[in-house]
Amino acid sequence: MTTGGPAAEAARSAFRAHLEAKGHAVENARAAVAGLEAALTAGALVRTPALDRMLGDLAVALDPGDGADAGEKLGAKSAEAARFILRAISRELDQA
Repeated sequence: MTTGGPAAEAARSAFRAHLEAKGHAVENARAAVAGLEAALTAGALVRTPALDRMLGDLAVALDPGDGADAGEKLGAKSAEAARFILRAISRELDQA
C-alpha cells in the first residue's frame, strides 16, 4: 500500500535528491537514511518489510566497523554498495 499525501511525496523527493546529490556516496547515503528514518518515524511513509531489509543492508554497508576489522567489512566497496542499495530503496519507496 502506497502512502499518499504531500508529506509522503516530500519525503520521497528528499530521499531521491540525496541519491542524486554530488559528493561522497557514503555521506549522501547517511543523509538520505536520516531523512528517511525521520519520515518513517513521523508516519509520512510506511515501513515495508522489503524497505526494512534494505535499510538493514545499507546499515552494514555504511558501518565503518571498529577495532581490528575497521573498514574491512566492505572496504572500498562501501560507496558502490551504498549506491546500489539506495537505488533499490528509491524503487521501494513507491510502495511505502
